[in-house]
Amino acid sequence: MKRVAALVAVLAVIGVTTWVVWPSSAEARGQDQRITVVDGPADDQRVELDATFFPPAGGGKAPAVLVAHGFGGSKQSVRLQAARLAQDGYAVLTWSARGFGRSTGEIALNSPDYEVKDVKQLVDWLARRPEVQLDAAGDPRVGITGGSYGGAIALMTAAFDQRIDAIVPQITWADLADALFPDAAAGGSAAGSGAQAAIGQGAGDGVFKRMWAGIFFGQGVSLDTFAAQSRREAAAPLTAEQARCGRFLPAICDVYQQVAADGRATPEAIALLRRSSPVTVAGRIKAPTLLLQGQRDSLFPLSHADANARAIAAAGTPVNLAWFDGGHDGGNGEADWLYDQSSAWFARHLKREAAPAVSAFTVTRDGGRDPGTRQRIRLHPEAGSYPGLAGTDTTTVQLAGPEQNVINPPGGAPASISTVPGVGGLLSGQGGAGVSIDMPGQSAAFESPPLTAPLQLTGSPTVKIKVSGKGQATLFAKLYDVADAVQPPTLPAGLVAPFRVTIPEGAGSAEATVTLPAVDHRFAVGHRLRLVVTTTDMGFATPAEPAAFGVSLASRALAVPTVRTLAAPPTGVAWWVWAMPLAAVLLAALLLTTGRTSGRGALSRRTPAPPVPATEPAETPTGTPSAAEGREVPLEIVGLTKAYRNGERAVDGLSFRVEQGQVLGLLGPNGAGKTTTMRMMMGLIRPDAGEIRIFGDPVTPGAPVLSRLGSFVEGPGFLPHLSGRDNIELYWAATGRPAADAHFEEALEIAGLSKALERAVRTYSQGMRQRLAIAQAMLGLPDLLVLDEPTNGLDPPQIREMREVLKRYAREGRTVIVSSHMLAEVEQTCSHVVVMHRGRLVSTGPVSRLLSSAAGNGHGGPRLEDVFLDLIGDRS
Repeated sequence: MKRVAALVAVLAVIGVTTWVVWPSSAEARGQDQRITVVDGPADDQRVELDATFFPPAGGGKAPAVLVAHGFGGSKQSVRLQAARLAQDGYAVLTWSARGFGRSTGEIALNSPDYEVKDVKQLVDWLARRPEVQLDAAGDPRVGITGGSYGGAIALMTAAFDQRIDAIVPQITWADLADALFPDAAAGGSAAGSGAQAAIGQGAGDGVFKRMWAGIFFGQGVSLDTFAAQSRREAAAPLTAEQARCGRFLPAICDVYQQVAADGRATPEAIALLRRSSPVTVAGRIKAPTLLLQGQRDSLFPLSHADANARAIAAAGTPVNLAWFDGGHDGGNGEADWLYDQSSAWFARHLKREAAPAVSAFTVTRDGGRDPGTRQRIRLHPEAGSYPGLAGTDTTTVQLAGPEQNVINPPGGAPASISTVPGVGGLLSGQGGAGVSIDMPGQSAAFESPPLTAPLQLTGSPTVKIKVSGKGQATLFAKLYDVADAVQPPTLPAGLVAPFRVTIPEGAGSAEATVTLPAVDHRFAVGHRLRLVVTTTDMGFATPAEPAAFGVSLASRALAVPTVRTLAAPPTGVAWWVWAMPLAAVLLAALLLTTGRTSGRGALSRRTPAPPVPATEPAETPTGTPSAAEGREVPLEIVGLTKAYRNGERAVDGLSFRVEQGQVLGLLGPNGAGKTTTMRMMMGLIRPDAGEIRIFGDPVTPGAPVLSRLGSFVEGPGFLPHLSGRDNIELYWAATGRPAADAHFEEALEIAGLSKALERAVRTYSQGMRQRLAIAQAMLGLPDLLVLDEPTNGLDPPQIREMREVLKRYAREGRTVIVSSHMLAEVEQTCSHVVVMHRGRLVSTGPVSRLLSSAAGNGHGGPRLEDVFLDLIGDRS
């Protein structure tokens, strides 16, 4: 206990800093309550819970949200979050769990017999409140959110109380036994059988997470002292029993004292911890669940959210998951984003509103720094489904290195360091190197050649290790990112995988497949992957007896999971965003009003549309369009050609024409030349040959006719420190046109961002940026709208809504060109298509004609996908 005493106070502060500092809001007035509950295995223990109730700010009846605090905290720890939820129209109840704050009782680690029974009675209390909305069955409409200890009670309560309608657990555990006794190669033996056992199903005889267990237990012992200090009172001397067990149940105290002494789990310890483990009861959860798990968390790593997600989904319950920048090892920079995710989830499932969708799987990635504010930019790529820790694909990286001898020193000291529990993340940036140190003589290293292409690891890599010697080896595996000989290697998130390998008598060696920690990390070109296996780690208990082992690769293959469905964000914000400081608005206005476009996400401005002609224009005797007709043709391309520097043609003799009122889909596989064609339409690049005419006028860089075109190509680009609304308004102001011409309300309704319009764009997910960019492209209602992959990052309801928006836009006499790879969506949205392959026109015409033609060829009822594959199949 002495070794962790100095960290207990630090962790108490970190708990407050990381999980309590929610974005401030207008203070809602709370009503303090003392709520009596009865719990225990025999329902014979009476406990007084110190609670605060926040009525909904707007009055009337509203759904209720229970906000649970983390370990070592109290109801005061979550007051700001509760007040903000009340301001958003919820009835909110916070409470100090039994054994914490001013509540009576003893800590039982979220046991079904104790804390779960308490929360069920809090739900009963809410059901009697006149401010709380009831369902048809008379049950309260209620959700639960909380972090760490509070996240676990959200999961456990939802499993035992079917009245819970939605939950948002954060940075919490799936299996408390696995969290404190992990084994990354459960079953490692001479047979070499394989991978880590599923969380919640292993034997539990893993490597004791000594420092975290000491901090965890130490906080429970020190609660009375901390409470006195918070009241600025002198703490009374602890009795011997208080110093030994603090506010823990005696049974928990006895188990901890035993395992802390010898560093090995007992069957009693595993059974006790599993009773408080959500993964063992997650199949009962029916409440839609949003799991928010930190990437910098050596206590409850991403594998715990994965286990909870899989168990809940197996029961058919909706479950979404986000890996954010934070965790028990530090990081609170995403408080706004986390609150918005939680708020959107509760709005959908408690208020039953059409709130912005929360993606099935979201990962926070580093987007560099805002040059103006120097604040870190966080990107949020999304996937439509959760792929698990094995990813959607696997990249095999070959490691090399001979067998190496390592020793376990007497007493396990000095020990290698992966991270300092609870504070390691504060010593580095997102995914930084932290304080990792591998002691000489205790570590074996195996390395890959320099990468020839970037590698985005998302999930848990696996590798097969061979260990030679006698007895049982306790080892720790970690995967470094090595840039060069000058920069220190980076250990993503400071995470390590502990495992045991038992070598049978007389065998001489054993093999085990080791599952490395789940991370999201990008390895750059030229970097190397380094696998290090050590015999010690400061955060864990290791054998006191000295021992020596040989460590080698049983297989050179390191399996690295990747997720191809996770939409990759750009590596930074488009260059032109930084090139347009606010002081240059006048210059921007000059450029924009003369029809110039610029860079990524370029949007050109326009003048009001001419009236749509009532009759078809006449043709000249030669059959070519008349001058009058040409001025009303939104787009005509003749013989368009553009070659790369190596002579290969990106676009080769392309010709087609788009009429007013059409929604045209520009189709083709990757490399077909679609984006190059669109950039030439916008005047961003010059063709080598051929011509583009918009409403009869030739397109050249800066041509006045470009003022009639609105476009969104190659991803959104915004000023990240400004709100969504400010970005939109500033852009329109730069055009010099009257605000009344912008049609702001129509455009912002298309975005569907609600209150998020007032937040900084740097906090937006990819889907939110996408919708804002499309709305910006529609400002002023351009005559010709060109959109590149407009549905990227949108969920199915938003895609359906976007489909109707585009159709309606064209019906009003305007023209829309959409480049997309979603063929089923094009079939439902577009009236006409142009199919390209290797820069050339393959087919063009109405969608209906292509489909009917294919049906005549024996397809029956073909899809556009069938037609598309037929058209390009023999040209591949």
